[in-house]
Amino acid sequence: MASITRELNENMQRDVAMILYSNAVSGIMVSVITSTLLVFAFDDPVTNAFQLMWWLGMTTLLTLRMVDVIWWKTKLKQTEFDGKKAVNHFILGVNPTAIMWAIYLVYMAMHNDGIELTTTVIAIASMAGGATSILAAHKKTALFFSFILLAPGSLALLLSGTFAFELLGVLGFSFCIVMVLISNKAANFTRQTLFLKNENATLVQQMEEKVKQRTQKIYELSNLDPLTGLYNRAAFLSHLKSVIEKSNETFALLFIDLDDFKKINDSIGHKAGDLILRDSAARLNQDKQSSQLVCRWGGDEFLIALFDVDEAAAMKKSLQLIAQLSEPHNFENSLLTVGATIGIALYPDHATTEESLIQAADMAMYFQKKQARSTVGVFSEKMEKLYSHELHLKNGLTKASENQQLRLVFQPLVSSKNHKTVAFEALIRWKINGENITPDEFITIAEQYGLIHEIGAWVLKNACIEASKWDKSLQLSVCVNVSVIQFKEDDFIDIIEEALTISNLPAKLLHIEITESVFSADTSTILNQVKRLQARGIEVSIDDFGTGYSSLSAMQDLGVNMVKIDRSFVNNLQGNGRAIISAVMDIASSLDFLVVAEGVETEEQAQELALLGVDFLQGYYFSKPLEIEDIPSFLTK
Repeated sequence: MASITRELNENMQRDVAMILYSNAVSGIMVSVITSTLLVFAFDDPVTNAFQLMWWLGMTTLLTLRMVDVIWWKTKLKQTEFDGKKAVNHFILGVNPTAIMWAIYLVYMAMHNDGIELTTTVIAIASMAGGATSILAAHKKTALFFSFILLAPGSLALLLSGTFAFELLGVLGFSFCIVMVLISNKAANFTRQTLFLKNENATLVQQMEEKVKQRTQKIYELSNLDPLTGLYNRAAFLSHLKSVIEKSNETFALLFIDLDDFKKINDSIGHKAGDLILRDSAARLNQDKQSSQLVCRWGGDEFLIALFDVDEAAAMKKSLQLIAQLSEPHNFENSLLTVGATIGIALYPDHATTEESLIQAADMAMYFQKKQARSTVGVFSEKMEKLYSHELHLKNGLTKASENQQLRLVFQPLVSSKNHKTVAFEALIRWKINGENITPDEFITIAEQYGLIHEIGAWVLKNACIEASKWDKSLQLSVCVNVSVIQFKEDDFIDIIEEALTISNLPAKLLHIEITESVFSADTSTILNQVKRLQARGIEVSIDDFGTGYSSLSAMQDLGVNMVKIDRSFVNNLQGNGRAIISAVMDIASSLDFLVVAEGVETEEQAQELALLGVDFLQGYYFSKPLEIEDIPSFLTK
C-alpha cells in the first residue's frame, strides 16, 4: 500500500511539472512584454533610473527561466524525471518573478502619482488574474504569486495619503483576496483532477500487472513443469512441431532416462527424488541457449532437442550430459548418485514428425539401457523391428490367458538317492499364432509392462489345481516360480490363499521359488513375505543360486527351505563347478536347507552330485518338461 501511495505521489509531481512548464512560455512572454512596455512607454525622470535597473534584473531572471524551460523540454520531458525536483526548479524562477513585480509596484506607488501608476496597477492585477490558471497546478505558488503581486503594492497605495490612491489600494486588496480565493479553488480543482487521473492510471497499471501475473501463471501452468521449471510435454511438443514445420534444419533429439532413480525415490523418499529431479533439470539446462529445447517428459525422463549438430556431436554432448547427471547430489548430509542412459534420434534421418522422432529416441534409450546403463545409443531400423516384435508380444500377452494360449508343463524333481519323483516344477508355455515364445523372452516383457501379476496369478492357480489331481498317496509337491515383482506385492499372499482354496491343495505341497535377484530388493519386505509363507506351511526356495546377488548373511536372515544350484555349475562339474557345489553343500549343512541341482543331463552328473550330497536332482536326464496328460504315465513308469 505504501509503495502504491508513493508511486501515486511521484506521478502527480511529474504531472504538476508538466502543467507548469507547459504554461511557462506564455507566462514568461507576458512578463517580458508587460515589463518592457511599462518601463519604456512612460518617461518619468524620477523613476527612469530605477525602472531601467529593474528591467535589466527582470530580463535576466526571465531569460534564466526561459533557459530552464528549454532545458526541461529538450532533456527531461521525455524521461522518467524527478517530478518534485522539476517543480522546485520552476518555483525558483516563478517566486522571484512575483517578488520583482511586487517591488516594482511598491516603488511606483511611492514615487509616481500619475497615469503610469494606474496602468501599472491594472497590468499587475491582470497578471495576478492570469496566474490563477497558469499556476493552478501548484497551490502554494499560485497563492503566493497572487498575494505577493498585489498585497505589498496595495498597502503602499493605502499609505500614500491621497484619497484616490487609498481607494485604489482598497480595490487592490479586495482584488488580491478574490484572486487568492480563486487561486485556491483552481488549485484544489486541478489537484483533484490530477489525483483522479493518476489514481485511475495506477489502478489500471495494477490491473495490467495482475493480468500480466495471471497470464504468466497460466503460461507456467500450461507450459512449464511445476517441479523443474522446464517445458512440460505439451509445450515441448508444440515447440518441436513448430521447428519441424518452419525449418528444414537437421537436429538431434535426446531421450534421457535416469538410472536407479526409482530405487532412491522408493527407499529414501519423494523429497530426495524431487531434489534429484530439480538438480538434474538444472544440470541439463545450465548450457541453455537458443540452439536447444529442454523438457521434462515425465517421471525421471527428459528430452533435449539439439540444433545444428550431427550424430557425432550429439554423441559427444550426450556423454557430457551423462557425466554431469552422474555427479552426486547433496541430500541431508548424504550423497546420492544416479546415472543416465540416453537414446538419440536424428531429424529427418530417423523420423519426420515430432511424435515419431520422440518414439525413436525413446526406443534407442530403451534398448541401450538393456545393453548397458549410463551409456548412449543411436536409433536404428533393427531397434524398430525388435520394438515392433516386443510390442506384438506385449499386446498378445494382455489376452493370452483369455485366448487360452497359455499352458503349463511340469518337470520332475527326483531324489538323488533313488531317483524317485518327489515334486514337479510348473513351467509356463505360450504359443501365439503357431509360434512358441520362450519364457525368458515373454516373462521379461510381462514384468516390464505390468502384466506379470495377472500371468503369475494364473500360473499359481492352475499349478495348484493340476497338483491337486495327482496321486495323493505320493504326496508330490508342486514348485512354482514367482517373479520378484509379484513376490513384493501386498496382495501376493492373498493370491496364494485363493489358489490353495480353489484347488484344495495342502499348503505343505506348494513350494514357491524366487530368483536370487530378490536379494537386491528391500530385504525387510522379502523377509516378511517369506515368514508369512512359511507360517502357512508353504516352503520357499531360491532358484538359480550362485549367479546373482545372494550373500550368506541374507541367506541366514531369510531362512529359506531350499536352494537350487544353477545349471551352469552342474555343466562345469569337471572344473570350478565342483568346488562351488561342495561349498554350497557345506553352507546348506550349516544353515539347514536342502539343495537341488538343476540341468542334470547325464548319468555321470547325477552320480557325482549324489556323491557331493545334493538332495534332489532335476534335468533332461530324468525327463523333459511334461505335458499335463503325460504325467500319470510318467509316474506309473
